[in-house]
Amino acid sequence: MTRGKRIYVLDTNVLLHDPTSLFRFEEHDVLIPMTVLEELDEKKKGGSETARNARQVSRFLNELIERGNGHGIKEGLPLASPEGIRLRKGGAEGRLYFQARTGAGHGKADNQIIDAVLELREQQPKASIALVSKDINLRIKATIYGIDAEDYENDRALDDFSLLYTGHAALPEDFWDRHPELRSWSERGHTYYEVETGKDETWFPHQCLYLPGENSVELRVLEVRDGKARLVLMDDYAGSARTVWGIAARNREQNFALNVLMDPDVDFVTLLGTAGTGKTLLTLAAGLAQTMDQQRYREIIMTRATVSVGEDIGFLPGTEEEKMTPWMGALTDNLEVLANPEEGGTWGRAVTNDLLASRIKIRSMNFMRGRTFLGRYLIIDEAQNLTPKQMKTLITRAGPGTKIVCLGNVEQIDTPYLTETTSGLTYAVDRFKQWQHSAHITLRRGERSRLADFASEAL
Repeated sequence: MTRGKRIYVLDTNVLLHDPTSLFRFEEHDVLIPMTVLEELDEKKKGGSETARNARQVSRFLNELIERGNGHGIKEGLPLASPEGIRLRKGGAEGRLYFQARTGAGHGKADNQIIDAVLELREQQPKASIALVSKDINLRIKATIYGIDAEDYENDRALDDFSLLYTGHAALPEDFWDRHPELRSWSERGHTYYEVETGKDETWFPHQCLYLPGENSVELRVLEVRDGKARLVLMDDYAGSARTVWGIAARNREQNFALNVLMDPDVDFVTLLGTAGTGKTLLTLAAGLAQTMDQQRYREIIMTRATVSVGEDIGFLPGTEEEKMTPWMGALTDNLEVLANPEEGGTWGRAVTNDLLASRIKIRSMNFMRGRTFLGRYLIIDEAQNLTPKQMKTLITRAGPGTKIVCLGNVEQIDTPYLTETTSGLTYAVDRFKQWQHSAHITLRRGERSRLADFASEAL
């Protein structure tokens, strides 16, 4: 191996998390222990995301070996990225090595990987070696042995979660004085403004702006181009005069959310917030209003990542929809609020429930591959449990006329190896913030009950 380069030893979970991680280490070299190849072989069977990734890694490795014409493995295979894989910082320039001989074959796989690193360190005492793993315990073990251990962070959306785009910002009190020559006009019942953006006014499409205080104003950025921003005065869903399927906004952030959810020009919406902020209720209300009343969408499709919080309850009987029903408690809870007609009694509620159920479909995420949704209102609940790759798989299902809404709370990630900064939801918020047809709102204020609000803060 070439001196001056770092040697990264990859754990199995890194390759299963991101099969393209082989090509993400730029000019540095990569070594794969024999134990990792054996674990990949064990994981390759089945139709799960893990099995698909295991097979993809094997294909990449086979392609690299074939490209080297079967020889040169000891000298290292050039890590040229395959066609169709776009790397942010150009192609990889390092070389790929395999552990030349297997160990005794005893003990845990983690210990065998550590043995491979120690063996490599004995062979090349001057080389800079690091073990890359998403397993915290393996990294702790490696550190005890004096091995540099790192998490795989190539898919990290940002360094600190607190830097994540919130989707709304307060305007300074002298905002109107700063823009004395703004242009305003009315069109189709809406008031628009065009202002020249200052140095500290870095806005994104569909970002919500508000002027706090007595003269409170709520605006939404429609477009930013050539140093000018086009703003629109937001609809007020806070009062009883204007509601969405009977639901009124209880705070400023909920009003922002309803505005972007009801805008047909916004194809992709992400809503972040803790429990009780109203994410699911607002999204369902907007979906029902646009599906049942405005006929904008053919039906509502709801799905979520089926990750258990406690012990798994085992296999569930029934059809796809029946199997997904226990996971959809949030849907049924909110439908009780939305399908509660003032008149009609028990019979009226039953009729309304049947009507809504006919237009709301529950689908499993496992069968989304290869599908295309036309004119649907797709809700992805618990999106914080998705990896960036799974998020891409779901969003690319959208056909013409489809709107996708992703809901999640990054404080409740149940998927192993995912964190606030590597979650697919965080990734989507960061990547979509500059796109003209997407919007994001972070909901902070809980509206569930005084008990839930106190529990969020105190527990």
